[in-house]
This record gives sequence, structure tokens and C-alpha cells, in this order.
Amino acid sequence: MHNCHSAYRVVTHIASRLVFLCVSVPLWFKGISVKRLLNAALVLAFVVVSLGAYVRLSDAGLGCPDWPGCYGHLVGIPDADHEHAAAAAAFPGKPVEAAKAWKEMIHRYAAGSLGLLILAIAALAWRREQRQQHSPALPTLLLGLVMFQALLGMWTVTLLLKPLVVTAHLLGGMSTLALLLWLRLGLEYPKPAISALSASPTLRLLGIVALAAVALQIGLGGWVSSNYAALACPDFPACRDGQWQPVDVPSAIHLAHRGGALLVALVVGAFAVALLRHRAPALLLAAALTLQLSLGIANVLLQLPLLLAVAHNSGAALLLTAVVFANARCRRPAWSISRAMPVGQGRTPAEAGPGIALG
Repeated sequence: MHNCHSAYRVVTHIASRLVFLCVSVPLWFKGISVKRLLNAALVLAFVVVSLGAYVRLSDAGLGCPDWPGCYGHLVGIPDADHEHAAAAAAFPGKPVEAAKAWKEMIHRYAAGSLGLLILAIAALAWRREQRQQHSPALPTLLLGLVMFQALLGMWTVTLLLKPLVVTAHLLGGMSTLALLLWLRLGLEYPKPAISALSASPTLRLLGIVALAAVALQIGLGGWVSSNYAALACPDFPACRDGQWQPVDVPSAIHLAHRGGALLVALVVGAFAVALLRHRAPALLLAAALTLQLSLGIANVLLQLPLLLAVAHNSGAALLLTAVVFANARCRRPAWSISRAMPVGQGRTPAEAGPGIALG
């Protein structure tokens, strides 16, 4: 009951702040193009995903026992002696560990900054001159996803790293990165790069299957990590002592992740081969897939060193972006339902395709 009441207070607090920000954010970013905001948001989203992995894998996910602050501090962490005493009284049995607390707060600050950028993108998308060129549906959907991500971040702490919530939080972060890239590619490539003949329905279906396989594998990876099953099978390619079958639940989870890796290798590999006539997306897919498979095997053989484990998470993000990029090159990555302005209303024929102002 207490958690529900706390969640209600947090949601109402966020809602009130969003009303203020939706009015003021467009003024803050006046004169800045959506393309530049998307560029910044893309880079920051990748950083947030990698920071989240570092926090989780360095056992700092509960470095701050409350949310959104840290031991009641919205800025910084308890430092002075009297602040430590107040923290000990407010959170008994949860002493301040400065290193872990700072890791968690840096991740929260980065995620909060990303949320502001996405709020700016969504707010600008609703301005009249932008709505004349594209639908604000997808930026608005992205803003809703980020708000839900904030709730998942809170539940990750209040529910003490519940595996389902941790995995959902990871998937939400990856989805945010993928949607930002899709929006950005809609500006860069308003028309499909691959001809209608080459981009057959079969190729497009294969791209969707590859994207689904990568998403499933990312979810399995989050499930492995949140259930502390990364070292349940210390051998490769077998699980343990030459045996291939699972001996307990953690090893079963681990082997399921390996099975998912095989599926991704087959499907994404097939997608890359099908795109061989179009060098850039094919090479990008092959490179990202090879890197990610190598990092996964190295993590098992080297017993999960921290930096290599974080790199494996970042590699998953890179593979996801490669698959999204390849899919975008096979189709028109427009912003939901496009409403292009007619030629002659400030646009040249080359610009008359869907998209927004490219300044």
C-alpha cells in the first residue's frame, strides 16, 4: 500500500512538471533543428544504455534506496557526517556507499537529460509548422515510452531489482534508442535507398524477423543478467564439464540465451547475405553481428570481466541499431502518417517527400 501511495505521488509530481516543461521546452530550444536534437538524443541514449549496464553489472542498482533522489538528495549524495546520520535514520540497514550511489545518480542524471531532449523533440513536433509536414504521433509515442521508462526505473529500486522489471527496463531503453534512430533516419533518408524490385516483400519480412530476433535476444540477455545466470555455464560450447543439458534453473536460462544467439546469427546473417548488393547495410550487419558473438563467447571464457560484460550490452545496442538501419534502407522510415507539403510551399521537388525541416 505504501509503495502504491509513493508511486501515485511520483506520477502526479512528474505530470505537473511535464505540463510546465511542455510549455517552456520549445522556448529553450528555439532555433535548434530537430535533426540536431535527435543527434544529441541518439548519442545520449547509447550512453544511458551503456551506463545502465555498468550500474547493473557493478552491483550498484540499489546504490540509492529511494527514487528519484538518493537518500533524499536530488543533487549529489550524502557527504557530511550529519547527512550520513540522517540517511542512516531514514534508511536503516542501508548504509551510504558513495561509489555505488554516484554510479546510480550519474545514470539517473543522464537518463533525465535524455528525457528532456525527447520532451523537446515531442514538443517541437506539435508546433504548427512541423505538423504541416509530418505527424507528431511517433515523437509522442516516444515521449510516452520515456515516461514509462521512468516508472520502470523507480520500480527497479522500490521492488529491489525484480528480474521482470529489470528486463523490461532494459528493453525500454533499447526501444528508446531504436525509435530515436528510426526518427533520425526518416530525416536523412526520406525515400527508400533500395529499389522496390530489390526490397521485395520477402526481404522486408526477413528484416522484420531479424529485428524481432534481436529484440528477443536482448530480452533473454536481460533475463540472464537479472537472474545472475551469466556464469551458470562456465564452459563453451558445452555448459559445464562437457554436458550440454541444464542442471538447474540458472543454467537453463543461460542456455536459452545461447540458443537465442544462434537464432540471431542465422536470421541476421541471412538478412546480411540478402543485402549483399547494398554494401553499407550488409557490412554493418555483418560487423555488428560478429562483434556481438565474439563478445558473448569472450565473456564466458574470461568469466565475465566487468568492462567486457558492459561492452556486450553496448554491442547489443549496436547490433540493434544496425538492424534498424538495414530495415530503414529497405523501406521509407517516415514519421508515422506523413503529410508532405506540396511543391511550391517553401519546398523543392527533391524535398517534397515525407519528413520535417532539415535545418
